[in-house]
Amino acid sequence: MKVEEVVKKALEKMEEGSLRQIYLIACGGSLNALYPAKLFLETESQKGMKVGYYTSNEFVHNTPKSLNPNNTLAIISSHLGETPESVEAAKLCREAGVPTIGFTDVKDSALAKYSDYIIDYTSGDVRDVRYDKITLGLKLAAELLHENEGYAYYDEFVESWEKIDGIVKQAQKQVQKRAEIYAEKHKDAPIIYTLGSGTGYSAAYAQSLCIFMEMQWMNSAAYHTGEFFHGPFEITDKNTPFMLFISEGTTRELDERAECFLDKYAEDVEILDAKELGLSILGEHVVTYFNFSLFNNVLIIYNNAIATVRNHPLSVRRYMWKVEY
Repeated sequence: MKVEEVVKKALEKMEEGSLRQIYLIACGGSLNALYPAKLFLETESQKGMKVGYYTSNEFVHNTPKSLNPNNTLAIISSHLGETPESVEAAKLCREAGVPTIGFTDVKDSALAKYSDYIIDYTSGDVRDVRYDKITLGLKLAAELLHENEGYAYYDEFVESWEKIDGIVKQAQKQVQKRAEIYAEKHKDAPIIYTLGSGTGYSAAYAQSLCIFMEMQWMNSAAYHTGEFFHGPFEITDKNTPFMLFISEGTTRELDERAECFLDKYAEDVEILDAKELGLSILGEHVVTYFNFSLFNNVLIIYNNAIATVRNHPLSVRRYMWKVEY
């Protein structure tokens, strides 16, 4: 079902404008993919929309007492729709009478069983970026805000959403050679730190936790550039590698501050700049929300190169899905 259809069906069961709380619930990369939606709703709602952002197991064990079927909507994401903690969260929402949108790549799944509505997205290295879980999740947030209370820049958002796939495809070509050089240089790096802000922080977080640590078994840590100067920058030296995501939009100044510092005190810094990668053609009022969509898809090129030179496929796991945990 299309995002617009799901939103209309979900909201028509509520009194007009009565939606006051949206809970975004998932684990790992699926939760991180919803971060742009979180940031968008928190920033753009003029009526004080409450946005909960929960890892599924904490939602189950520390359930908000404000859950109310009359003003609350839950969006629960799981890539295969079988993450036990997320399925349990969906069950809990159903028992509470809270309408739930299941966000998954598999329509026929346990999550779908306990969801009132299902939105399926596309995945894989070759995909239309408009319909991957990050960008479609952001579109879902924009549609909810637009239908529930109105959104002044809705048309600008939709126009930008339509352009993002073309921007990404060009950017992927742009970084191909850089990615190969980076992979060869860093295949044996003892640690890599990632930095970003706004939705670009989502890219830093995903690259550190989901790629370097989970899929490559490399030590890594992600930091927000706004927090970098409040402790973490003390580890900076000429040999420590950093990957810095410079966003386009409202938080760019934070990333440029980190860039200036690293340019002076570090020597191993890989910079992915959204402006240089073409994102600045998007509408000025909405571009800040699309940084993760760009970075995440450009990183596909880097991550495939890293996996190749390390002879460590991205699908290999040591513990995940193999042992009890």
